[in-house]
Parts: sequence; C-alpha cells; structure tokens
Amino acid sequence: MIAAQDLQSDFNQEGHSWLSDNDLEDPEGRNAKPGKGKKGKKTLGEKMKGSDVKGQGRLNGHHQENGIENLSLFEIVKLGKSATQSVVDDWIESYKADKDSALLELINFFIHCSGCRGAVSFEMFRSMQNSEIIRKMTEEFDEDSGDYPLAMSGPIWKKFKVSLCEFIAVLIRQCQYSIIYDEYMMDTLISLLTGLSDSQVRAFRHTSTLAAMKLMTALVNVALNLSINMDNTQRQYETERNKSIGKRANERLELLLQKRKELQENQDEIENMMNAIFKGVFIHRYRDVIAEIRVVCIEEIGVWMKMYSDAFLNDSYLKYVGWTMYDKQGEVRLKCLTALQGLYYSRELNARLELFTSRFKDRIVSMTLDKEYDVAVQAIKLLTLVLQSSDEVLTAEDCESVYHLVYSAHRPVAVAAGEFLYKKLFSHHGPEDEGRPRRGRQCLNASLIRTTVLFFLESELHEHGAYLVDSLWDCASELLKDWESMISLLLDDPFPGEEALTDDQEAALIEIMLCAVRQTCECHPPIGRGTGRRVLTAKEKKTQLDDLTKITETFAVALPLLLAKYSVDPEKVTNLLQFPQYFDLEIYTTGRLEKHLDALLRQVHDVVEKHTDTDVLEACSMTFQALCNEEFTIYNRVDIVRSQMLDEQIDKFHHLLEDFLQEGEEPDEDDTYQVLSTLKRITAFHNAHDLTKWDLFTSNYRLLNTGLQNGDMPEQIVAHALQCAHYIILWHLAKVSEGSSTKDDLVLLRRQVRAFCMMCQSYMSSISTTVKEQAFTILCDALLIFSYQILSSGREALEPLVFSPDASLQSELLNFILDHVFVDQDEDSSTEDEAGKIEALHKRRNLLAAFCKLIIYNVVEMKTGADIFKQYMRYYNDYGDIIKETMSKTRQIDKIQCAKTLILSLQQLFNEMLNDLGCNFDRSSSAFCGIKELARRFSLTFGLDQIKTREAIAMLHKDGIEFAFKEPSPQGEGGPPLNLAFLDILSEFSSKLLRQDKKTVHLYLERFMTFQMALQRDDCWLPLISYRNSLQAGADDDTLSVISGMSSRSSARSRRSKTTTASKRKLPEEESSCSSSDVSAWVHHVQSAPHTPVMMSSPHIVSTVLRDAKKLCPEQGYMGIYSMSNETQHTPLQQLHQHMDYNSQVTWMITQKQQQERANMQYSKMRGHIQHAVRRGSGLMEDDEEPIVEDVMMSSEERLDDLNEGMDFDTMDIDLPPSKNRRERTELKPDYFDPASIMDDSVLNVSMF
Repeated sequence: MIAAQDLQSDFNQEGHSWLSDNDLEDPEGRNAKPGKGKKGKKTLGEKMKGSDVKGQGRLNGHHQENGIENLSLFEIVKLGKSATQSVVDDWIESYKADKDSALLELINFFIHCSGCRGAVSFEMFRSMQNSEIIRKMTEEFDEDSGDYPLAMSGPIWKKFKVSLCEFIAVLIRQCQYSIIYDEYMMDTLISLLTGLSDSQVRAFRHTSTLAAMKLMTALVNVALNLSINMDNTQRQYETERNKSIGKRANERLELLLQKRKELQENQDEIENMMNAIFKGVFIHRYRDVIAEIRVVCIEEIGVWMKMYSDAFLNDSYLKYVGWTMYDKQGEVRLKCLTALQGLYYSRELNARLELFTSRFKDRIVSMTLDKEYDVAVQAIKLLTLVLQSSDEVLTAEDCESVYHLVYSAHRPVAVAAGEFLYKKLFSHHGPEDEGRPRRGRQCLNASLIRTTVLFFLESELHEHGAYLVDSLWDCASELLKDWESMISLLLDDPFPGEEALTDDQEAALIEIMLCAVRQTCECHPPIGRGTGRRVLTAKEKKTQLDDLTKITETFAVALPLLLAKYSVDPEKVTNLLQFPQYFDLEIYTTGRLEKHLDALLRQVHDVVEKHTDTDVLEACSMTFQALCNEEFTIYNRVDIVRSQMLDEQIDKFHHLLEDFLQEGEEPDEDDTYQVLSTLKRITAFHNAHDLTKWDLFTSNYRLLNTGLQNGDMPEQIVAHALQCAHYIILWHLAKVSEGSSTKDDLVLLRRQVRAFCMMCQSYMSSISTTVKEQAFTILCDALLIFSYQILSSGREALEPLVFSPDASLQSELLNFILDHVFVDQDEDSSTEDEAGKIEALHKRRNLLAAFCKLIIYNVVEMKTGADIFKQYMRYYNDYGDIIKETMSKTRQIDKIQCAKTLILSLQQLFNEMLNDLGCNFDRSSSAFCGIKELARRFSLTFGLDQIKTREAIAMLHKDGIEFAFKEPSPQGEGGPPLNLAFLDILSEFSSKLLRQDKKTVHLYLERFMTFQMALQRDDCWLPLISYRNSLQAGADDDTLSVISGMSSRSSARSRRSKTTTASKRKLPEEESSCSSSDVSAWVHHVQSAPHTPVMMSSPHIVSTVLRDAKKLCPEQGYMGIYSMSNETQHTPLQQLHQHMDYNSQVTWMITQKQQQERANMQYSKMRGHIQHAVRRGSGLMEDDEEPIVEDVMMSSEERLDDLNEGMDFDTMDIDLPPSKNRRERTELKPDYFDPASIMDDSVLNVSMF
C-alpha cells in the first residue's frame, strides 16, 4: 500500500537494523534491539531488487497446510481450521524470508477482510501512492451490495470477527521482541489502517477501525510488559548499586543500565506507534457516523484504561467516554457504561475517577431513565459501583431518582434498582450489629425489615408491594424469607426503649410478608413483569417445596394469633386470610397441628360474624375453599364448620326476609342493615361454594320483585340480590352440565333464566346508577353464557336453555351504552378528584367491554356495533383499544357484515352532521373532516391483503354509492344529491380495491349518474369527481390484480403488454369464489350486464393531475381507461346528448390526450432520476453532506465550559516526543466527516492534547 517514494519520508527511522535472525529470542535478550549503525536508508525500490516476490516455502505466497493449497491468509482465518498461533508463525517465517512479499500478503488480508474483491499487486505496492491504492480498491467494490464480513450475519462471520481480532493480537505478541521495531512492518501497517479508516467506504472504515483498535490494544499490552520490565530492571539496578563497593559488580551495573536504556527506547517506539493510531484513527472514528464504529472505539479505549491505567486512566482519555455518553444510539451509550463499569469495579482505580465522576455524574443519573432499557439497567449498575466506592458521591436526590425505579414494569430495570436500594440502605453494618441475636425483634434482619417498611410507606405506592418484593428478591431473598422476625415484630411486645410499629407500618409489613410468601410459592414475577411462568430446575423445585413446608409450619401457628390481634382491621384481615392459599395442608396432619387448624377456623368464623366488607368476606370464602380439599384428611373437620356457619346465615336470612317483606310495615334501618349484611355474607360465599341445596333463588327473586313493585328497595340490597341470583343460576347450570340432572331440573333452570333476565332488564331503568350498572353487567354475562355458545363441546342437550335477546332488548342494551359510557368526563358530576375519575372510567370500560362481547359472539346483531364504531375517534383515548379489538374480532367472524357495519356507522355520522349543519355545510368543517379521518382509520384496519378483504371492500363501496344517491337534491332537478358529499368519505376506501374491482365499482357508480352529472364542474360536484378519480387511479395497474400477483416475477414489459386484454381475463375458480353469494353475484352481474355508456373522464383538479402523473405508466393513458366501447348499449336520451355534444367531446378528448402525453414525459424523466438515485444510494459509498448522527453529545456551550473546567486536556501521559526519524502524525489526512454531526462546536473547540 505504501509507495516507495513515500516510505523514506513517512517512516524514516534511524538506528535500526532490519531484523534479527531469530525473532523469538531468549528471555535475557528479548527486549534488546539489534545492533545499530549509521548507514543510509534505502528506498523501497532498492530494497526490492533481487527479492523473491513469491516467498520461500509458500505457493504463490499462500499457505500449504492440511492439504489445502492456494488459500489466502484471509481464507485461512475465515475458515478457522488452523490454529492462529501456527498461522502467525508461518507468516513470520515468510516475513523473515521476504519482507515485501509477506507484507503485501498482510495488506491484501486487510483489504479482503473489508469485503473488497480486488487485490493489491506488487506493481501497485511499489509504484502507486497510498491514496491512489485506496481509490483503486474502492473502485473494486460491489456497490450493489452493502454486505461485508463484519456486517454479515451467521455463525461463520461472527466467528470470523473473533478470529480477526485474535490474529492481530497474536501477530503483535509474536513480533513484540524485534519485528515491530524494524521501521517497516508497523509503519506500513499503521499507515494502511489509517488511510483506510479515512475512506468514504463504510466497509473499509469499519474493518480498518476494528483492526487499528485491536492493534492498539495489543501494543498497549506490549507497553505494559515493557513498563514492568523497566521497573524490575530499575529495582535490580538500585539494589546492585546500594551494595558495598567490595560486593558491587560493575559489569552487572553496566548491563542493567544498558538494558534499561534499550527498554526505554523500545517504550518510546511503542508510545509513538500508539500515538499514531490514537491520533490517526481513534480521534476521527470515535465520532464516526456509523454507530458500530463508534462502539468499537469506545469498547477498546475502556480496555486500554483498565489494562494500562498508569498511562490511559486520566482525564485526557476519560473525556471521550464522557462525551460519547450523549450519543443518540443506544448501543454506543451502552458500551460507554460497560467500559466505565470495568473501571469503577476496581477500588484501586476509583481515586483517579473523582474528577470524571463529578463532571459526568448527572449524565449517568439521567441515563437511568434512558428509553433503551438495556442502557438504563447498566446505568443503574454503574451507579451501584459508584455507591460502593464512596457514599458521599451521590446526593440524596440522585439516590431518590433510582429508588422509584424498583416499581418499574420492566423487571431488569427494577432488579437493578433493587440492588442499588439494597446496597444503599441494607448493606452497612456497624460494630454495634455484631452482638445482635439472629432471630427476634432485636436481630439485624428485624432492623432491616423496619427499614424496608419505612421505604415502602414513604414511596406512597402501597398497592405495589408485590413489585417492591420482586425487585429485592434477587439480592435480599433471605431477608424477605425471615418470617420469624416479621411475625415477632407483629406479635411481640417492644423492648424498653424500642419504638413500636405504628398502625400503617403494621399494615405495610403484613402486605410485604404476604407478597414475599406469594413470590416464594409461585416462583414467578407479579403480573406486568415477565411473560408467563418459566420451568423450574430440580434444585429450584426442591427449594420451593422446602420453603412451602417452612411457610406452613410457621404460619399455621402464627396465623390464628395474628387474626385474633387484628380481627377488627379489614385491610389487615384481608391480607392475613390469603395465607392459607399457600399452605401445604398435609402438614396439618403430619405435624400434629390440628389444634391450630381449629383455632384458625374459629377466627375465620368470628371474622365472618364481625365484618360486612365485601373484600373481607370474599377472603373468608376463599380461605374455606382452600381448606376444603377432599384430598386431605382435614376436609371433614373444615366442612363441618363451613356447613354450620352457612346454615346459621341462611336461616337468619330467611327469618329476616319474612319480617322485612311483611306487608303493612315499613322496615327500619336496623332491619335493613341486618338483611344487607346477611345477604352480603351469603353472596360472598356463593361465589366459591355451591349453595344450591338451600334454594335461595326464590327468596332473592321475591326480594327483587318486591323492590321492583314498590320502588323503595335500598340499592345495595338490590345489587347484592342480583349478584346472588346470578351465582345461583351459574351453580345450577354447572350441575345440569354434568349430566346427572333430570328433565325437571332443566325446565326449572330455563324458567329461572328467563325470569332473571327479564328482572335485570327491568332494573336497567332504575334511578340508581349502581343498580343499573349491576343489572346491565349481569344481564350481558347471562346472555353470553346462555347463547348458542352453550351448545359447544357436545352439550346439545342444553339447547332448551338457549336464550336470545329480542330486538327491543338489544335496543335497550345499546341505548344504555350510549347513555352511560359515551359521556364526556366533565358531564360526570360524581367524579371530582383524579382517583375518582380513573375509577369511573374503569367502570365505563367494563360496561363497554361487556356489550362488545355480545357483538363478538353474535349474541346481538352485528349492525348494532355501528353506534359503537362511530365513537372510535372521539373516545379513542378512553375506549380505542376496546373498539379496535371489537372491529378485529367481528371481521374474523364475517368480513362482509363487518364492512357493512363500518359504512353504516359513517352514514349515521353523516346524517347527524346534516341535521346539525344543514345540507349546505362546508366540507372543510371539523365535523366533516372528522368523519373522513374516521373513514381513513377504518380503511387502515383492513390491512394489506386485498384479496382476503375483496368482497368486503366491494360491498362497502356498493352501500356507500347507494347511500350517496339515495336522497334527491334539495335544490331540485339538476342539483347534486343530498348525500353526494359522502363519496368524498367513501374515497378513503378506494385504495383497498383491486384493479378489476375498481372498474366494477366505477361501472356501478355510473348507473346512478346521468350524462349531465359527468359534465358538472362546480364545487358541489367535487366529491363525485374526486371519487371517480380515486377509482381511476391505478385501474390498469396489473400489479394490484390477482392474476399479476401470481406472476409477479414476470418482466414489467410483459405486464404492460397485457393491459389491453385485462378486461377479458377470468379469475381462477378459487379466487372468483366469494364467501358471500350475493356479493359474488353482484360483482359478476355488474361486470357482465349491459350498462350505460361510460362517461367522459372528468377534468382533473391541478393537485390530482400532478399526483396521478407520478403513478401512471408511460404506456397508459386516460383514453385507455375511459375508452368508448362499441358493444355498449345506449339509451335514446343518452344518444341524443352524445350527438349534440360530439364536437366538444372530440376537442376535449384531444386536449386530454395532449395533457397525458406531457404527463408521461414528466413521468419518464422522474423515473430516470429515481433510478439513478437508487443506484447511487444502494452502494457502500456514503454521503458525507448529511451525517446520520445528530448533535447529541452536549446540551449547551455553557455546560461544556463547566465540564472542561479543571480537566487536564492538554497532554497524555504517554504522549512523549516522537523520534527524529519518525514523521509527525499531525500530518495525517483530515477527517472526511463533519464533526458537528456528533457533538457541539463547543466540544470540538476543546484541546484534545
């Protein structure tokens, strides 16, 4: 790569001979350079005279190993079949025999590694300049492909990158004792890589940068070894010199002094090489436009600083990592953080990072909120390492910004934040902690548990206790599994001087304890973190079983005591009652814990008697369900207690109900409260337990009927009675479905279902919002359960139970949704605070979801969804996801009916707009634009597969056209139809039509048009004009047809030649068959039936002409689309009009033809420019005028001034003056790329060295 005339000026070093006979010398003389002389330097041409270019022992300069001949060095490294050590040794032997031939092979190796097909010949190597050779290699590149070895995927190329890096490292290691000092190999190699790294070709730049950085890393390792040898030599010299004169060996002193001098000279040479690479490659490429190149630079500089910290770990190098943390690419920011982690991990290096930490700490803290989760995780881990080095570096605000991330939904971020929290709050143990007991209130874990509770309360996110436990689980699982200490904090009395837990702290501790138990037993993160359950290993399963046993043994004894202490606190009792769900019930028998079971049952019974809160009662019900397991021997004991309790509650309910419904007496508040509390208990237990043997439906129906007749029933009683009756019906259905019931049971259930549905329908008109919403939700569930879906899975015997809503019930359900769901937030006066608004929105979403399920499962007619779909845009933020999913499901059921429903919703909105604005509305009004935008959104939901949605889109256009011409013109004859503007909305769906279907729809449109309509050019007729143009655009483009789709690989010329016969083609049977017979019949009828003459193409609007000119092919024209057919049947009236306007028609047609020819010429020119641009942009050459990387390094010039203050940016520790015979590296070519593409000008103005 280096021209002969350049070598003398570029790499002119005095005082070195070429190479010793043996490169791998004995250890005593390894670092000594060969003998020096002052003989003149020869040019490359003189050196090559008499040289054997092919080399000795090699065939054409290529290895012959393992039977593989004529393989280049690149191919050998790529295959990876030979050991790198042996490959390098062979090259060194070749280099000793013929330097030029071996070096030429090494140059071609790097050229080929870049993906270049060319090769540097010996003549080029000897006669051409460096830049000329690189330009020649650039011309050899295949610009049609952007792939090159480092950018290609696959295991072979991943391995190749590793092999390339290993080859460079081994090469320098094997040559470190003499060859690298010969003033030839390293100079040529550095010059080659520096020149390639300045290339505009990405492959050259990427490969040479990687090679140069790995070369630098290898040199750093050599420099480190030299530094160690120098220190050892100096120490030996000092030791020898300090000896007495009689014992001192002067010869040894001279040898040590000479050795130290030679080592120093070698060190200077290595430092000069490193400076050349750093200034020539790194300085330019760490801000390259390609992120992968920037990643290579940052990764390697991190290695240098860690490997040779004495030379590189200073502000002159750290500043590059700090600046690059502002890079816009996440992978570059990630590499900066990982490089810094290697530095902060070592306590010896922390002292040198103080200034860097103070300058860039704020940036690292802000990166914990990075949009790339991997970057955020590594930023938190880096702050954890900073925290370990010194507690004073991070302020309280810095720590708090990390604390709240323990509640993040992304588990790796939360786990990293949990580790940071644990290191900050829990890892500091003082001398006073040594003598603490291991268990109990005064143990160390108890203190840490208190700290956890305080943090949980201060975070003010009490409902996220499971997230906090999951975040701390990986680093503090032993603490969270210390059940004994937690129970001791709750049950034991505080010691003298010890502060007792407050009520909030006790509640928080119980919640954390429950979450820890759940995490232990389920072994998976809470909802929202992670995807599904992972398969546990054998060791994890054993740990899980051991923990389950420990939980049962611990809490079986403690739970009754805890319930007794907190029996009056609903929140604490609700959490405590969930513990039995995670018990191993067999331990109650094997561990002789029956007395504790009896105590637990008594406490649960007392809780049922004391509380009326729904959550508490449902927790009691679930506790009995968990304990009533027939597989265990404790079932009979628990079942007896449950039956006795239910008997008491049901008998009490019947007696209270008789008194409550007694005629002539007004129930007092106490009676009402007793009935309500008893009904709550029964309803809560009926949810999880079968109570059908007590026949509660009659009592509940009687209660509901009385409330409906009198109208004064309390809303809570009605709501719970509806819920209880619903549970009764479901349990009855479960028994009937088992097949063991009689016909009478089926008849009874049928009668109950119909009576109950009618009761719910009646209560939907109640004045109480709570009752109405409860009745609506339960009715929707009942209709869904007892629809035709009940017959699936071979349950045809349940057909008598099917209940389908009539039209009036469907209408009433729909009106309820429109009145109670689609309301503005401001109209809901019951929601004042933010939490109340969120809760109200959640209720409305549940109501809408209940009704949408009826549409999806075809319980109500699909057309009722039109009133739902038309609200898609207006309430997108609140219900957009529900409505969109409903549209998707209905399309899967029936594409055509779904399309008709969508167009119906648009028609309804259009009619509403006419009622509000009148027939003379402005098409630029917000109402009309909103409808058009909704149509565009509907169009996008049909996807890209036009064949699947063909019939649906055709039917949609058919209904839209009929609606547009349905109503006559309010202006009388000659005016536009009332709904003509709807065609402007319908045009949003034209792009979803196939080519042949566009023609069919156009023909169908002309059936509704008169000849005068086609000649109208007024603004009121623009919707018709634009709709026709949308049907004409691409009408002859076979790329959208079904037939051309099958032969998409045919040439463009063959496609164009077939456009004239496209109308005669017949679709294959499998494509012409439609899912709906009426749509298929309509399409074929329109295509084959006699039709009115095709109207002349309407004049195009300017914007339309410009847009369509880009889409039509040169061979296509408007006349081809609107050609007059001789076979067309003309009506007498239309023939008369045609005869009268014939001359004007011919003139207009000629004008249109001329306009089309001009448009085709413009299209050809534009297409040529586009093809030229595509060919130009698809290669490897990159345009430097528009850099990819944005200005992301620093935010302001003032911030840079503050950042640079106090940092030593002038020199590097290793930047010693270069040798007199080595050229200055500052003469390297300037960077091709705009530095402002990656950093501020203020950054660039900082002195680099």
